[in-house]
Amino acid sequence: MNARPTDRLAVTIGQLNPIVGDIAGNAEKARRARAEAARAGADLLALPELFLSGYPPEDLVLKPAFQAACRAKVEELARETADGGPALLIGTPWPEEGKLYNAYCLLDRGAIAAVQLKVNLPNYGVFDERRLFAAGPPPGPVNFRGVRLGLPICEDIWTEWGDYEDVVECLAETGAELMIVPNGSPYSRDKDELRLNIAVARVTETGVPLIYVNQVGGQDELVFDGASFGLHADRTLAFQLPAFRESVKTVQWERAGNSWQCVDGPVVETEQDDKADYFACMLGLRDYIDKIGCKGVVLGLSGGIDSSLVAVLAADALGPERVYCVMLPYRYTSQQSLDDAAQVANALRIRYDVVPIESAVVGLETALAPLFAGKPRDVTEENLQSRTRGTILMAISNKLGLIVVTTGNKSEMSVGYATLYGDMNGGFNPIKDLYKTEVYRLARLRNGWKPDGALGPHGPVIPDSILTRAPSAELRENQTDQDTLPPYDVLDQILARLVEREEPIAKIVAEGFDRETVMKVERMLHLAEYKRRQAAPGVKVTLKNFGRDRRYPIVNRFRDSGAPLPEPDRALAKNAAAKSEAFDF
Repeated sequence: MNARPTDRLAVTIGQLNPIVGDIAGNAEKARRARAEAARAGADLLALPELFLSGYPPEDLVLKPAFQAACRAKVEELARETADGGPALLIGTPWPEEGKLYNAYCLLDRGAIAAVQLKVNLPNYGVFDERRLFAAGPPPGPVNFRGVRLGLPICEDIWTEWGDYEDVVECLAETGAELMIVPNGSPYSRDKDELRLNIAVARVTETGVPLIYVNQVGGQDELVFDGASFGLHADRTLAFQLPAFRESVKTVQWERAGNSWQCVDGPVVETEQDDKADYFACMLGLRDYIDKIGCKGVVLGLSGGIDSSLVAVLAADALGPERVYCVMLPYRYTSQQSLDDAAQVANALRIRYDVVPIESAVVGLETALAPLFAGKPRDVTEENLQSRTRGTILMAISNKLGLIVVTTGNKSEMSVGYATLYGDMNGGFNPIKDLYKTEVYRLARLRNGWKPDGALGPHGPVIPDSILTRAPSAELRENQTDQDTLPPYDVLDQILARLVEREEPIAKIVAEGFDRETVMKVERMLHLAEYKRRQAAPGVKVTLKNFGRDRRYPIVNRFRDSGAPLPEPDRALAKNAAAKSEAFDF
């Protein structure tokens, strides 16, 4: 028997921060949000995709014990809805008949009232759900207290990506009145605009209003920015929740003719551009340290721009009392660097010590002298300095129980301008996906702006001398980065084209870049792959980060010659297709 139609529906959006694998903790978060929804008079609480397991669970979700624990917890939560309070929409792995699904469960009146299965499984970028889950069948709407709800799950509304089922159209044609879309959509630049455009397209096609529920928080390299929103049937914004913060908000919907209208939706301005990048780096670092249960971080503060920004991010993410910075000077360290590092530490009010490395480096050189006799000094001796610093930082990490955060930017990681077992030592890197020019931008931004929720001090925290001085590793006299690399404003533009856009060298040169420079950068990019495989994880900010997004072979002899790309011989391709068909037994 169908439920009697209703004219009002109060939906609570639970934009929350789960922890992967913490089934009990995530369930408790759901309980607290449901209690808040009950106080607000809500009919329904909607949580993000795979909220119970945490997202993305990766291969953890393949463990039968994990699947069983999730199923048991869903049943426990379902029984609790017999109290007459709000119903609960919760994402969970769902084993059924020997297959595993990405599911969204409706728990209501003491039972699992409905289970919606994800149809379209993403298999690009950071996603590889096709190796974990089976695809569900085309769905129909769920009848909830007289309202026919469509429950497409994340990728189910992103129909541009490949030959997928048009889930939203299927739901609309079978009578859905309101779409509630749970998501685990990670942050990258301008992602909020892309999501909104996708949602607008689905509403335009179907005329059905839509609620987009996204998770928030850091998980390894990924940061989820929340920014949940709703759209009316006429594509106007129904509500907008904040980015990078947990939010439990109840929105009232009323039937208006043949559609539904949100009558009191809040519209919160979300951070954009560099402010959003800074928030992502800060939140990613905070959640990585807090979720693994570490008491704080230690880093080498060199007086340069990269380590200074990382120190500020750490203070903002964790609070100054959880940040320990160490200056590790050698004979090539300038007085300016010593002064600048001390000024940053004082501005942040963090613990700061100076540990000279002269005796350690000399000891290593002395031990190696018989082996290196007759050979000129070169990068080997320079790297001994970096590796000495890395060893000292790791010793402090072991002794004090602090995670070493590394400070290499994306420009350096791209071309291998970093030392294995030296400045690459550490457990996490909040600026790993920021190019050098972006590091400067965010440093200048933070001097005039402090994000909401940041735990560091107000006001300028990075001195102008750091922002204006030529960057240097200070491993030899009068060294600057540009002795080895193109100017960063040129290098970063080339790298963005090679890494994010995968552009051919011929196209980059045609846009005005020097051919030899581009080919040199491309060669350095490929040669450094083995270093990147050993680098610490770090926050994803750009469209394509090193790690989950970009998986190149280490052994790789292909190099772009720089010649214009040849047109394919379509006649040959047709002949090959015909032969393939002829010999298909």
